[in-house]
Amino acid sequence: MEMKKRINLELRNRAPEEVTELVLDNCLCVNGEIEGLNDTFKELEFLSMAKVALSSLAQLPSLNKLRKLELSDNAISGGLEVLAEKCPNLTYLNLSGNKIKDLSTVEALQNLKNLKSLDLFNCEITNLEDYRESIFELLQQITYLDGYDQEDNEAPDSEEEDDEDGDEDDEDEAGLPEGYEEEEEEEEDEDEEEDEAGSELGEGEEEVGLSYLMKEEIQDEDDDDDYVEEGEEEEEEEEEGLRGEKRKRDADDDGEEEED
Repeated sequence: MEMKKRINLELRNRAPEEVTELVLDNCLCVNGEIEGLNDTFKELEFLSMAKVALSSLAQLPSLNKLRKLELSDNAISGGLEVLAEKCPNLTYLNLSGNKIKDLSTVEALQNLKNLKSLDLFNCEITNLEDYRESIFELLQQITYLDGYDQEDNEAPDSEEEDDEDGDEDDEDEAGLPEGYEEEEEEEEDEDEEEDEAGSELGEGEEEVGLSYLMKEEIQDEDDDDDYVEEGEEEEEEEEEGLRGEKRKRDADDDGEEEED
């Protein structure tokens, strides 16, 4: 499919100024030029034209809000100065799999002051001696080259994905009705107060329960003591009774002896 037709298909009944992302991978560029893309795509932030047989960037329109540009697996060999002129706010540029051979071609990217990540993987320039050191020295504004920084730390998956996640979070917050968050906070506060009250009540019940048990134990001990005392008194009374009966019998025996 030709690029112009593909662009019309990707619009999906939207106006060009409403489009922020455009993926045109694997479509066909006529004569290696960009077709159908113009300045009306002024809100475009992400553009992918991978493997479209692109050899020239001369027809690239002004895209001041473009931050991420995918141009991998094409036939670009130069003319990169157009990027600084037409897309001054680029932060990510993928030129892997193109026909870039020397440092002088890449030097034009010095004017992309916001560029943080550059990919030249599978370009002939990567065969140069001290390739990485030379690129980092030439383009001091970049942090990542071919997915790694100067200390060989891997780059994050995608800055664009991070931004999209942030935008979704913002949309979620923006979509909440006014006062909704306050109501949620009030409900949470009420729940916390109920939990605290329940906790205090539980502690009070435990204290009452403990006090009751302690009183019961004390009462039981007192009852046991009373029972012991009563038992001792009964034993003493029985002993007294037995001693009285013995004295009575002794007295009767003495009387009988006197009568004899």
